[in-house]
Amino acid sequence: MAVSLLEEFGLPLGLLPLADMIEVGFVRSTGYMWILQKNKVEHNFKMISKLVSYSTEITGYVEKKQIKKLKGVKAKELMLWPPVSEISVVDPPTRKIQFKNLAGITKTFPVEAFACGKK
Repeated sequence: MAVSLLEEFGLPLGLLPLADMIEVGFVRSTGYMWILQKNKVEHNFKMISKLVSYSTEITGYVEKKQIKKLKGVKAKELMLWPPVSEISVVDPPTRKIQFKNLAGITKTFPVEAFACGKK
């Protein structure tokens, strides 16, 4: 169900490379989604040299090409793990994806780095 949610809302299918999911839920009227998995997962997106940590509980509000108020996802920056609070896909022609943290700092990467099966 997590992949189908990503697909339905125009987000890259490899954005949440999770394993051993226990529960996935979605409240269509509000856009609230949650994912529970057995263990924390760390994934290295090699194309952009970025290590991302996914907690055992991930929540957020999904809408067209965006996840807002995201909790449970952190991206390693130098020696720190700031939480990612928002993800947005910028419409073509740029085909970029933006990640914003709670401090308002935004990082932009190619959408292809998060395609399903990419590492």
